Amino acid sequence: MMTVGQAPGVTEVVAKRPFNAGSGKRLFQWLGEAGIDEDWFRRTQYMTSVTKCFPGKNKSGGGDRAPSPAEQQLCRPFLEQELALVRPKLIIPIGKMAIETFYGRGIVLEAVIGTEMEKDGVWYVPLPHPSGASRWHQIAENRVRIQQAIRLIAAQYARLFPKRNHPQMNTDGHG
Repeated sequence: MMTVGQAPGVTEVVAKRPFNAGSGKRLFQWLGEAGIDEDWFRRTQYMTSVTKCFPGKNKSGGGDRAPSPAEQQLCRPFLEQELALVRPKLIIPIGKMAIETFYGRGIVLEAVIGTEMEKDGVWYVPLPHPSGASRWHQIAENRVRIQQAIRLIAAQYARLFPKRNHPQMNTDGHG
């Protein structure tokens, strides 16, 4: 499994680990609902981002600045090398920028969150960005989409790691 986010945040740079702060808590809550233990995941699975450097704060003060298309293009060879070396069977793109990296520009989150796609033997299950700066995951209809994505990740996890413990999910998406 591989997660692909947008870019390291300021706390991730200091802590030297992806999804370190509040967005990490939410991300690993979602993955936990899919039966995936955070410590195991961080030790054994690959976490990366579209761009590799902290892009700085947003001028409005509402979170981090989104990397520009030029910055994304400059970092693309690094992501391509990571994909070639790791050869993941499941990619979880997190946030619109990461999702567009694999699905193409102009995607609508409501159309892809809660779905999966297979391309060249690799499965993709996108998640919205779990940042507190985003309100998307707080809308009731979108929480339903996230629960569907969690169920898909749980099924992929069970397929990829059949010997690990997999809690059964209830119909509400909780184990």
